[in-house]
Amino acid sequence: MLEFRMDFEIIGEIKHSETIARGSGIREINRLRKIHGPGNWRKRKGYATVRLPDGSTCIAEIHWYEATGIGKREFKIKRYMDITL
Repeated sequence: MLEFRMDFEIIGEIKHSETIARGSGIREINRLRKIHGPGNWRKRKGYATVRLPDGSTCIAEIHWYEATGIGKREFKIKRYMDITL
């Protein structure tokens, strides 16, 4: 079984979130249903302040999967923004 680690901590709220794929448009839909259960899965993206393992903070674009009744799963940083805090 695959194990997903989140090597960062989201500080505060996720801003400007939007759905970028849903249902069969998600490449990983079968794996998500197998691991987390059936649901109305959506792939989402947004921006948040994150604390990295070295203790530094920055703003990053993050992606995650989300389903009603299951919640948010498998966060990952897609890119760091130029702004550091």
